[in-house]
Amino acid sequence: MAGSLLCPEDCRLRNVPDLVDINRMSQILVSLGVKLTKNGDVVDIDARNINPTAAPYDLVSRLRASFFTVGALLARFGTVRIPLPGGCAIGARPVKLHVRGLQALGANVIIESGIVHANVIGSDRRLKGAKIYLDYPSVGATETILMAATLADGETIIENAAQEPEIVDLANFCIAMGAKIYGAGTNKITIVGVEKLHSVDYSVIPDRIEAGTFMVAGAITNSEITLSSVIAEHLVPVIAKLEEVGCKIVNEGENRLRVIPGKLKATDIETLPYPGFPTDMQAQFMALLSVSEGNSIVSETVFENRLQHVAELQRMGASIRIKGNHALIQGMPFLSGAPVIATDLRASAALVIAGLAAQGKTVVSGLHHLDRGYENIESKLRKLGAKIERKTENS
Repeated sequence: MAGSLLCPEDCRLRNVPDLVDINRMSQILVSLGVKLTKNGDVVDIDARNINPTAAPYDLVSRLRASFFTVGALLARFGTVRIPLPGGCAIGARPVKLHVRGLQALGANVIIESGIVHANVIGSDRRLKGAKIYLDYPSVGATETILMAATLADGETIIENAAQEPEIVDLANFCIAMGAKIYGAGTNKITIVGVEKLHSVDYSVIPDRIEAGTFMVAGAITNSEITLSSVIAEHLVPVIAKLEEVGCKIVNEGENRLRVIPGKLKATDIETLPYPGFPTDMQAQFMALLSVSEGNSIVSETVFENRLQHVAELQRMGASIRIKGNHALIQGMPFLSGAPVIATDLRASAALVIAGLAAQGKTVVSGLHHLDRGYENIESKLRKLGAKIERKTENS
């Protein structure tokens, strides 16, 4: 959606989920002057006439992904003004890598009073290609620089780039609009700037983290389930760990995966940038390992504050000790239902699937986190036989 700001013509995105974050991003684009319509999973975006300095704080502060508009707006208009963003409280995610990348492309970036002001230096107000090395393979910084470089003058090379499937998808979206991008999905991406991008009709890839969450839900409840519209290549580390704990994963072709559960046993997990094990699956696997026979260690290396769900799993009877960024888990025969509070997006999913396997009733509050990344998850789980319902606080 942020990438569509690069294009002065109509853009159509397909396979767009109905999420809180999607709706917030829509509001931010509309606040910039975008004409946006949503029909089912199709979003039409017309960014012909927009104001690159109009994003309001009250919207931006609720969505970290709002910062992704900076690169696109700066590349197209030569100027942007946007408040610093908010988002999940899972640790420090500074925007310095984004800023350094934009500065390397010739932008003057000033952050004062919580507002980012960026302008392109030079009479043509066009960014200039550069060679950029990222200290860390940040997904967000890679995406920001990639978008900015599509309209820059000359060639940009991003070294130590993030390799996630979402990077490839964004690159393919930009390529479909006429951008020249090579090497997305590797640690070196080359972008040759073009003067203008054109209209596009593009289908977004399936969400690998949603797919992984349902796979863990099948494993933890000893349920054989089949998922469709999933890309197995995006789930290699998740599939590997599910097989290590005793499940059988069958690739049935046509983007279908079958989860065949088995006797659960312990394993160790360390989160890493792609193609390593995804930090966004850490909480769900911790729930699974809580009822897997033996002792497991989960090491979180991506975010420093992403073990908040441990206390809530402990309320359900999980035996977990934290030492630094490591969680030491002793598998228990079962979990017990309890009232728990979701602390962030993936923690909320972990508590839901833990509740599916627990004895008794589990009440998960803080569903505003869940709705940021899962579309109608309770309806999908009910179709699989789960006894789950959403209640308002007064019901």
